Parts: sequence; structure tokens; C-alpha cells
Amino acid sequence: MKVLDLRCSHGHGFEGWFASNEAFETQLAAGLVECPVCADTRIVKLLSAPRLNLGNAKAPAEAAATSAVPSSAPAKAQAPAEQSPEARWMRAVREVLAKTEDVGDRFADEARRMHYGEAEERGIRGQATREQAEALLEEGIPVMALPIPAALKETLQ
Repeated sequence: MKVLDLRCSHGHGFEGWFASNEAFETQLAAGLVECPVCADTRIVKLLSAPRLNLGNAKAPAEAAATSAVPSSAPAKAQAPAEQSPEARWMRAVREVLAKTEDVGDRFADEARRMHYGEAEERGIRGQATREQAEALLEEGIPVMALPIPAALKETLQ
């Protein structure tokens, strides 16, 4: 596997794993490579040192470096990618998805039912038009738009 550093036209950085550089170019040309944050397909490959994912096999130099580190060395708190704004955003959206019920296009009706005590209060998400959202806000029902990246709408491979 070839691991590439990529960036969309909005500046979101992310990794892509491809069988080869040719596989990346083919998928990019077909519009199959998209930003996991905003779904933009205008992607550029950043300059980076070559890195191959070989599973759990350690390169000899890496194995030697690992054994040379004293056991009292402090462990890293988080990997740099986990600290990026994109990674924090994706974690937050995943948490919202896990802790809310998807009511689909019934969102405005269900929010009203909960607000007026006709339905059990719970965390919900769904789709509403701009007009529906504005009407809910005018009624004193708090709503918030939450764009969900396409990468989180499907099972990741």
C-alpha cells in the first residue's frame, strides 16, 4: 500500500491509501478521491517522504530504534493527525451520530412534538429546509445545522 498526504481545495489535509501511484491517479481522474471533511473532489497530492504500509512488519532500522528507547520514556499523548482540527471535527460528528436518532425528513415535525411535550425528549437529527429551521427557531425551538461528511454516512472499508 502507498500512503499519500493529500489536501482538498479548502485546505483540509488527510491521508489516502492506494495500491500504487497509478491507482491514485486513476481514482483521482474518475472523481473517486474526496475530502473526508467536506467531500471536495479537487484534491492535490502533497510532497512527502515515501511511506509504505506493510502491516505489523517493522523495518530493521525502526526495530532497532524502538529497542533503543528506554522504557521510562514518556509515551505520546496523541498522534499529530488526531490533534488536527479535521480529526477533532470528525470525532465530534461521529459522537453526534452515535448519540442521536436519525428521524430523516420528519425532523421539523419531531422537534415540534418534543418541544410541545407530545413526544419523549431525546437527541435527534435529520433533514430540514432552511424555511423549516427558521420557523423552528421563531417558535423557540433550538436547532443547529450539522453538515455530515459523506465519509461518515457509510461504513468505512
